[in-house]
Amino acid sequence: MTAPAPAPEVLDEVRDRLATTPGPLTPQRVATALREAGRPVGDATVLAVHEALRREVVGAGPLEPLLRTPGVTDVLVNGPDAVYLDRGAGLEPTGVRFPDDAAVRRLAQRLAATAGRRLDEATPYVDVRLADGTRCHAVLAPVARPGTLVSLRVPRPRVFTLEELVACGTVTAEGARLLAAVVAGRLAFLVSGGTGSGKTTVLGALLSLVPAEERLVLVEDASELRPDHPHVVALESRPPNVEGAGAIGLRELVRQGLRMRPDRLVVGEVRGAEVVELLAALNTGHEGGCGTLHANSAADVPARLEALALAAGVGREACHSQLAAALDVVLHLRRGADGVRRLAEVGVPVRGRDGLVSVEAAVTFPPGGPPEPGPGADTLARRLPP
Repeated sequence: MTAPAPAPEVLDEVRDRLATTPGPLTPQRVATALREAGRPVGDATVLAVHEALRREVVGAGPLEPLLRTPGVTDVLVNGPDAVYLDRGAGLEPTGVRFPDDAAVRRLAQRLAATAGRRLDEATPYVDVRLADGTRCHAVLAPVARPGTLVSLRVPRPRVFTLEELVACGTVTAEGARLLAAVVAGRLAFLVSGGTGSGKTTVLGALLSLVPAEERLVLVEDASELRPDHPHVVALESRPPNVEGAGAIGLRELVRQGLRMRPDRLVVGEVRGAEVVELLAALNTGHEGGCGTLHANSAADVPARLEALALAAGVGREACHSQLAAALDVVLHLRRGADGVRRLAEVGVPVRGRDGLVSVEAAVTFPPGGPPEPGPGADTLARRLPP
């Protein structure tokens, strides 16, 4: 018969007693601590307390089974009483609970510490990549409500192929042929979409189509891209250390990547001043460059890039001039009400008489229907290889 979960006060007493003497966490030491605290020392109780404490110091604690669930992409903790996971069909509540917010806080602090970062009242939030590639973001209460918040993004164990994306409904067969032509034609493209729309998944599949003799240089804020390609090198940004020094941003890494003889320069997520270097690179002979961008629609991409460039000190006219010559295609993804991520539109940037760039729809892909050509279809056809 399995013992019930240990009460929080029992765990606190055993934890405090174990902390006074160094040594490994073993059932024998747990039993001794229980005796000293005047608690029952049955085999089931000892094992239950040992397992609860072991989860606190190994892996992601009680979240570990969720992270190992097949197909899981995200695990979210909204305080001690609400834990969710996402397996590709939207958020699902789980039965995992924490004894109290202090337990969530300890887990968040331990995960941050494994990546060499501090998480406390002075620095109540952190964004780190764990040793297994999992991306961890945490914010402590009371800055966060209803309690300490932890968001874990699970890396894909392998890259999806374009054929698999067709099979799961992300891309239609016609869309797959079009995407393959974009890669083969060395067109510069951005994959746009909202959070969780599948941008990184699609980009990884497309990079796997790049010819083996080409060198891919990836620049990412957090390493997520794992293309199935024989010649990939990657640069990852670094946050400041506990003294506030040592940060390395994406903008500097893009500059460094350009010195590494890339056949294709890839920015995992364009989110700041690095857009200036990326657009400049795509205007100076670096064909086939690509990246992802958060945007609500393909039509919003120029405005989003303009805002990022303005923040980096580049004016509107200069940004649109660079954009018109740099970018060939926009691939926009959208997550439907059914939770399925889909390629919704392929657009082409077109420069107007006023010098500003807009994105015209070349092909749209309605759910369950045939692709529909748009006003930019002829422009896209001219940019694709014959």
